[in-house]
Order: sequence, then C-alpha cells, then structure tokens
Amino acid sequence: MNYATEVFQPLQADDPPLVAGYRLAARLGAGGMGRVYLSHTQGGRPVAIKVVRSELADDPAFRRRFRREVEAARRVRGAYTAELIDADADGVPPWLATLYVPGPSLAEAVARRGPLPVPAVLWLVAGVAEALQAIHKAGIVHRDLKPSNVLLAADGPRVIDFGISLASDVTSHTATGSAVGTPQFMAPEQATAGEVTAATDIFALGQTAAFAALGEPLYGDGPAASVLYRIVHEEPDLSRLPEPLRPLIARCLAADPEERASLAEVVEWCRQRLGGDADAGAGPAVWREVMGPEVTVPSPVPDPTRVHTAPLIVTRPQPTGPGERRARRRRAALITTATVTAGVLLMMGLAWTVADAGERFRDWVAGAPSTPGSSESVRASASASSSASAPTSGTGAERSGTGGGTQESRPSPTASKSPQATPYPLVWLDGKTSVSFKDPQVPRKDRKGDIRLVCGQTCALESDTSEFALLLTKPGATLDSCRIALSKPEGRLLPLAAAANGSEICIKHSSGDIALLVIQTKSTALPHIAFVTGDMTIWRAAAQ
Repeated sequence: MNYATEVFQPLQADDPPLVAGYRLAARLGAGGMGRVYLSHTQGGRPVAIKVVRSELADDPAFRRRFRREVEAARRVRGAYTAELIDADADGVPPWLATLYVPGPSLAEAVARRGPLPVPAVLWLVAGVAEALQAIHKAGIVHRDLKPSNVLLAADGPRVIDFGISLASDVTSHTATGSAVGTPQFMAPEQATAGEVTAATDIFALGQTAAFAALGEPLYGDGPAASVLYRIVHEEPDLSRLPEPLRPLIARCLAADPEERASLAEVVEWCRQRLGGDADAGAGPAVWREVMGPEVTVPSPVPDPTRVHTAPLIVTRPQPTGPGERRARRRRAALITTATVTAGVLLMMGLAWTVADAGERFRDWVAGAPSTPGSSESVRASASASSSASAPTSGTGAERSGTGGGTQESRPSPTASKSPQATPYPLVWLDGKTSVSFKDPQVPRKDRKGDIRLVCGQTCALESDTSEFALLLTKPGATLDSCRIALSKPEGRLLPLAAAANGSEICIKHSSGDIALLVIQTKSTALPHIAFVTGDMTIWRAAAQ
C-alpha cells in the first residue's frame, strides 16, 4: 500500500485553494460533516483543516452545535490528543484546524500488517486512556472512539474527531433518544439510546483494544441491528484474545457502566504489564514497527507572487524618403476618416435605440400597443422570442388593442420566490420515537409525530399527515423531482423492503411542506430493535 499516495490526494476542481488564510496543500479525506485538507501554519507546521459542508453550514441549529463543539474542544490539552489550534464557527463555511498527525490510523495499520503484538496493544491502550483522561477532564464525552479515530504517531497514539462529542454543560438528554456513534464500537447504553457518560468511552476503549489484538471487531460485522443486539444481550467471546489482555478488556466491557475500570486503573494496569519497558521509554521502537515506513508530508504551498514586467516599448522605423512619408500620411488620413465614420454611425444607432426605447416606455405606461411605423417590424421581431415563452393570461382588455396588436406580458412584481431548502442532518427513527416536520432533529419520545417507523413481518414508514414516494432513480433528488414523484404518491405507508442505505424518499405533508429523506443507516433485520437514520431536507410550503 502506498500510504502517502492514499493519504495526500491532490486538490480537485471543486476544492478551495485557500481557507481563512490557510493555503491547502492536499486533500486528506471526506466525511459526513465535510472535507479535510492538509495545510500549514505560518511557521510551516502541518495542520488538518476540516471544512463543513455547505448544506450543514446553512442550518442555524448545526452552527450552534458546531460552535459548542469548538468551544469544548479548545479546552482539551493532552499529550495523546490532536490539539485544536484554530477555528471559526461563524465562517463561510465554518471550519476548524487541528495539528496534523503524520501517521496511519489504527484501522489502516491493522489492515496493512494484521493484529498488533501484545506490547503494542498495551502501549496503545495506555496512550488512548491518557487521551480520554484529558478529554473527560475538559468535560467532554467522545462518544465515537474507534480505530479510525486513533492515529499512530512516532511517539504514540493520538485521539481525534470530537465531531459528535457531548459537552458536559449540555444535559444528558441531548444524548438520549438518538443513538449516535459507530455500531461495532458502541456501549450497551449507547445502543439503546440511554444515558451517555464517561464510562461509555471506556467500553469503546475495550472494543478498540480488542480490535487491535484480533484484527477485527470483537462483536463481529454484519447488519448494524445484529451487531447492536449482540452488544446489548450477549457476553463477548474473549477466548480469542491473547491471554494477557483478557482481564483488562473484560473490565472495560462490563455491561454495567458502574463496574467498568476507571481510566487511571487502565493506565496503571498497562504500566505494570509493560514493566521495565515503560520506565525505559521503549514505546517509540514499538510504534516504528507498527506505523510502517515513514512518509513525507507535502511542503507548504507558497503564496502566489506577482510578476512585474517592464512596459513593452516598440520602436517604429522612421520613413526615409518623401514617397514613403506621403504614403504614410494617406494611410493615417484613411484610418482617421474610417474612425470618425464609425463613431457617427454608432452615435446614430444609440440615438435610435434610445428614441425607440422611450417610445416603447410611453406605450407601456399608457397601456396601449406600439404605434405602427417604420420600426414596427424591428420591434416585432425583437419581441418574438420573449412573447413565445411569456404568459398571456389576463383580461381581454389586457390582451387586445386597436389593430389586433398584442401587448407584451410583463413579470409580476409580486412573483413568488422558490422555496428555500432547510437541512436537518442525523434524523433518528425507531419503534419508540417519531419525527415531526416542525423540527425533525428533535426526536419525539412518543408515536405522535408526523413520521413513524412500524415493524411487523417487515418494517415501513407510516404517517397520518404525510404521503411518501420512494425514488428509484439516480441519487441527487431535487424539489422538482420530488414534486413529480409525489404527483402519484405511494400513500401514507411506505414499506422499506426496497430501500437501502442511500435511498431517497420524498414526503409531502398536508401543510404543503415537501421533504427529502436520504437514508444513512437502515437496520431492520431484527424488528424489535430496528432503527433508521438519515438526513432530511425540507422545503416549506412547496407543494403546488
């Protein structure tokens, strides 16, 4: 695997060259919140710039959450975290910058070389536990700790991405009713949309350690509902783990959050097992083996400089004889005459145009048709293309006049504007909640919302107020395509058998609002714990 080629991707045509003074050197990746780029500080230190997607940036509620996350992340300081160094939650678009960590993620390292040896897992767990101590000390619960959010630097791991973290100054109800995270690395209370605490991150730490030792998720892969069912109802199979790691991972994976090991206990347990290596600082040698070949970070992009050139001076040869001088004077006279003639013709054309425009304006004010005359045919031909597409509705007096002329239609000054799209990311539906058109991002803890998930033999979306239409065309639905699809809706019950992750569903509310729901996660294999997540866009009063 060419790690450098995969990580440092060239900028594309739709990538900005500059973000808030940071010149972008390469694209690092993209996610649900936006794109990530490589840049550098003024001193040349590499940073990762995350730029929020425009449809999210237009949502005031998202900006408030993003601002809260930035303020919380500023409080995190630790040797094993990627420090936030700059951000602008009110920027266009919003963005943040963290120190760039030159190294693969744990997920990439395991995919390249396989499971890590026991000493490397111990160093990993100790470092991540110290990072979580710094995060929790700042009053933050990460909520999405997983192998792809742990980067392996030359001096140890770094925990990144607090994009869905929960700040302590927000009530725990923010986390309930909406299971946010990655299914394979969720804690039981997270999978059941319960209260999320610092102990939730310790459960994820145990799963991350097991992944590093096994090379795969401890609870297996497959449909999200199946994985979550095993996490909630089954004991993990620790027999596949190396024996020295089993006691620690078992403590981290206790079903009861109160029974899980503390982070201080985790760090001390790892140091005891590492013995003299911990005191001798043997970690860097372990990390060099795990990280693989070192890669070179692209250099900073230089500021563009202006090229100053001397004015072009053309030296013309002087005429040498009287014949050549007479010829040159004749050419100059002809050029002058032609220039004057062209100027006169141009002024005459402008005068005719102004006069004609004034005549047409007087006719428009008077409400009468244009007076036939020498310019009638010119005006008729000029207005033919506009009159072909312009509406002709109106009273008989507006449409007719003497001589059978037709008055040109004019746009109404009160013409309505196109409905504006409002995005609502991370909408959640399960058997106990529902979604309302008024605010889809606040899940109702009852079944009285506009949209519900119902499951029997199969699962479906149900509504008392709205009609559904599942789109079977290519992704990228618009308001117009939803209007067309909803002209023949499928009713107020939409089976989800034909839907999948990425499917688009148009919804028309009885109030006239039209919504587009893009499914992100459909987990309906086990109906009693089924759920659907997605991104929703609403055009208010858009039905025709």
